Amino acid sequence: MRARRAQSSLELLVTLSFGLVVLLPIVILAFIQISASSSTLSATAAQNAASKLATVSNLVGSQGAPARQLTTIEVPPGVDNIYVGTQSNGVGHYIIFTISTSGGPDSVIAFTPENVSGSISALSNQGTYLINVSADNSCPSDPGVPCVYIKPAYG
Repeated sequence: MRARRAQSSLELLVTLSFGLVVLLPIVILAFIQISASSSTLSATAAQNAASKLATVSNLVGSQGAPARQLTTIEVPPGVDNIYVGTQSNGVGHYIIFTISTSGGPDSVIAFTPENVSGSISALSNQGTYLINVSADNSCPSDPGVPCVYIKPAYG
């Protein structure tokens, strides 16, 4: 009687082990796919935020000083830094979000024909932020150049 119970237990253990061996690669592939989808979603959300800032900058810049507008942006997870103008936050024509992806660091860039500058790199944590976009005759980062200056609304 004991031999039959031991054999049944061993067969059940072998069956469960085989099931786990088959299931484990499927679970690993699912996690890899979820990670890739999450990176793609973050990149898309960062592109939307960068494009929104570029559009508002273009609108405010075309109106000229002292035009200004408040707007909100949604910063997705995985954003390492946000640059306005250039990667040194000087006067330029780009809004740049650097993000961490499963393939390594990546940049999402939006172009604006207006000179832009600003300081919103402190907003790299995930969340919704209120941004002040203003046209200035004398850019705070380079006083000899007119630009659209982008900064957090609270500062």
